[in-house]
Formats: sequence, structure tokens, C-alpha cells
Amino acid sequence: MNGIFKKHSILSLVLVIVLIAAMALSVVSCDKEDLGNEETSAATEAVITSETETETEKVEDEKTFDFTVVFVDGSSKTYTIKTTKTTVGEALLGAGLIAGEDSQYGLYVKTVDGVTLDYNADGKYWAFYVDGKYAPKGVDQTEIEEGKLYSFKAE
Repeated sequence: MNGIFKKHSILSLVLVIVLIAAMALSVVSCDKEDLGNEETSAATEAVITSETETETEKVEDEKTFDFTVVFVDGSSKTYTIKTTKTTVGEALLGAGLIAGEDSQYGLYVKTVDGVTLDYNADGKYWAFYVDGKYAPKGVDQTEIEEGKLYSFKAE
């Protein structure tokens, strides 16, 4: 009886060690993935001025906001936009980051950061968000508020 108990104790100890090692490896691999994502994000950030401005305009009327694009594959790019425009749409159009066509509801954005989505062709479209929430107005009707995060997500 004592021999069976020792075998079970040794087997249990080995299993616990294997489980601890597996957990440690998974934690280390998660840390490496997070680090890789931070490096990717940092590499894709840019500062863009949406139009040519005079020095006087920059001092008095310049607004700055962050703009993120989330692509179909889940990757993203973040831009810091500096502009004297009043709406997000005007600023992004001026920076060459969005394109689309006018509709009865305002600007229908089909291209963001050079990527065109066509709902009729592929079932995907660009959705406009403000601070992570679906925007209540179109991009061309949304006035710039510093400190807000504006984004387009492929959906």
C-alpha cells in the first residue's frame, strides 16, 4: 500500500510540475505577443497636417486629434491630425485619408487610408466611431473636439 501511495505522489508531483511549466510558457508567449503589438502600433503612428496653413492660422485655429483605422484583418494604424478645419470629415479629406461620394445622408466613405470597401461587392463597409462608440453623425457633420478619438473600422 505504501508503494502505491509513493507512485501516486510522484506522479502527482510530476503532473503539477508539467502544468506549472506549461502555464509559465503561455504567460511568456503572451508577453512577447503584446510586445510585438506595441512595436507594430508605434511603427504605424504618424502626424499628418490636413492642409497647408500659415503660421498665424496654426497658432490661433489649429486643432489636434487622434485618428485610428482598423482594417479587415484587425490590424490598425493611428494618426495624429493637425488641422484648422472644423469637421473631422474636412480634416481627413484634406489629409487624403478618406474618400467617398456624396449621398442624401452626407459623405459615404468608401476608402480609408487607401483601402476601398464596397458593401455591395464584398459585404464590408467603413464604420465611423467617436471614442469607441458608433458615431451619431456622419464624419462630414462631426465637429472636431480635441481629446476625442475618431476612427474608422472595417465591418
